[in-house]
Amino acid sequence: MMKNAQLLPLLAFALLTACVVPTGPVEVTRFNRAAEGVPYGAGSFAVALVAESASDSTLSGSPYLAAVAREMQRIGYRDIGGNADVVAEIRFGATMIRTDRRAPISVGVGGSTGSYGSGLGIGLGINLSGGLAAQLQTTLAVRIVRRSDRVVIWEGTAVQLTKAGSPAAQPGIAASKLAEALFKDFPGVSGETIRVP
Repeated sequence: MMKNAQLLPLLAFALLTACVVPTGPVEVTRFNRAAEGVPYGAGSFAVALVAESASDSTLSGSPYLAAVAREMQRIGYRDIGGNADVVAEIRFGATMIRTDRRAPISVGVGGSTGSYGSGLGIGLGINLSGGLAAQLQTTLAVRIVRRSDRVVIWEGTAVQLTKAGSPAAQPGIAASKLAEALFKDFPGVSGETIRVP
């Protein structure tokens, strides 16, 4: 969990970088409990990395925590720290893929041989073979969990494909773009997939 003092520098950086670099469209899918009368945008919140993303909580996770916290505040939640009403549980990841599936590729460290998704880490920009251009698929998934009863009241996933090694593929810029798209017109239409330019 992060407090306001820790988030301010990250928020400033995320806002600055998002304004300068053009990024591609984001595909977003969301689910909510609005039909059940669950209220949104009220009360206090905290953010936390969960599952496999929790091990990245220091450097690579910081842009995602900051971007989601900024969006939670924008939609009406208050960041008071401590015992919040809801927790935004964050998962993120990136997969290097190649644009041409015809020729098999072999990637050494951290990859797989002859597969479409190489499984390489965030921010690695390489040309995998001759004229093949590598692309980075970045994913941000968020679940808003009501602390009182651990019920998931909202969840969404945002996915973006960018050219590997480009400024738009950098974690800070990608995190900001994905979070903005994910929380656009919050809480959104449950079960609908949209494309955010």
